[in-house]
Amino acid sequence: MAVAAGSVAVLLVLVVFVKLQPMIALLAVSLATALVLGIPLDRVMDTLNEGLGGTLAEVALIVGFGAMLGRMLEISGGAAVLADSLVRRFGERRAPLALGVAGLLFGFPIFLDAGVIIFLPIVFTVARRLGGSVLRYALPVAGAFAVMHAFVPPHPGPVSAAGLIGANTGLLLLVGLVVGIPTWFVAAYGFGLWSGARNFLEVPDNSTATGEGTAPEGRAPGTGSVLGLLLLPLLLIFMNTGLSALAEEGVVDSEARAVQVAMLVGQSPIALAVAVLVSSVALGLRRGMTGEQIERELTSSLSTIAAVILITGAGGMFGAVLAEAGVGRALAAALNGAGIPIIVAAFLIAVVMRVAQGSATVALTTAAGFIAPAVSAASGLSAVDLCLIVIAIASGSTVLSHVNDSGFWLIGRLLGMDVPTTLRTWTVMETLIGVVGFLISWGLYLVL
Repeated sequence: MAVAAGSVAVLLVLVVFVKLQPMIALLAVSLATALVLGIPLDRVMDTLNEGLGGTLAEVALIVGFGAMLGRMLEISGGAAVLADSLVRRFGERRAPLALGVAGLLFGFPIFLDAGVIIFLPIVFTVARRLGGSVLRYALPVAGAFAVMHAFVPPHPGPVSAAGLIGANTGLLLLVGLVVGIPTWFVAAYGFGLWSGARNFLEVPDNSTATGEGTAPEGRAPGTGSVLGLLLLPLLLIFMNTGLSALAEEGVVDSEARAVQVAMLVGQSPIALAVAVLVSSVALGLRRGMTGEQIERELTSSLSTIAAVILITGAGGMFGAVLAEAGVGRALAAALNGAGIPIIVAAFLIAVVMRVAQGSATVALTTAAGFIAPAVSAASGLSAVDLCLIVIAIASGSTVLSHVNDSGFWLIGRLLGMDVPTTLRTWTVMETLIGVVGFLISWGLYLVL
């Protein structure tokens, strides 16, 4: 644990004070940490490659296709149309609330990284139109996706934890919403307004969200068309996650060809690719753009996020080193046998796993595995209690997103933030989400 803490401190010094390029700093610290922690020399490079490759496999296609979809929304004027509609319906003062509520709705089946990527053009357009720090609009959206990703099925973390703990996923959905919505309102929406008022951050220079499209004049898409394009990947992904849940319950046959095809199309990268193809026709060809223009715009969208993808992968590499060395397992095992209340122990174990290796999903599932024997041995736990324990684990897996979390680098780079700004905005918001969510679940656990 001392070596892990020291490696994080060294990484922060290199990036914040020495101004070393983050990818170089992450590689150097990951390599040094692996050697100090005693990972065998013949396993060091494999561990680095597994961390890098595993993270890139999760985010590269999602971020790439998401950026393409966002670019089509921008150049067609679709982002501006939806932004105008939100502001008109909710008013300028409630624009952050409107964006956050939309994030909660879209956050049911869609993952944090894909959801943020899709919503950023709208967030940037609203920020340019209304002024003020982009954090005022971005944090409520990012926080909405973070809450839904951690607390609510059918996302993989809570579903896996529910299976290990023995909680009912249908009831967990209701309990997750009961805890998650007030948690979002306080820790993401409220903190976003507070942080936006104290940390002015302009729309990133590499963003093309100017609020104006480049499609032929007078041919901007309607609000319904834009919403339909945003809902398309949402519905495809929901089809995948819904069928997966039904297959686990034995309601549908997972071996059926039609089910397998539907689940394949609903994988996040494929769903986003389908949405890009549809948007190229609906927002491009049908509004006067040529195929060459569309190809050029889609290609240019990738140049702005290439660094984001690589730095995110490097963050996963650092997390993989800490996980391979078993930094979190020893302390988690000690907490599991410390005799503290089971819901508190579940939360603390998840915190340890989150801080040690970075991934919220890994922390959630690992902590659930650690605490599952204690839950099974406990008497008098109701179905709601089991769900609240899962939410406590999810809360612990959310706190303290820092330099070993690929999401830390993804959000920071997408919003154009340096490391100190990311720490005092994204990291603080994630920690607030975890703490508020745990306090609410603990309170309900004591009362119900």
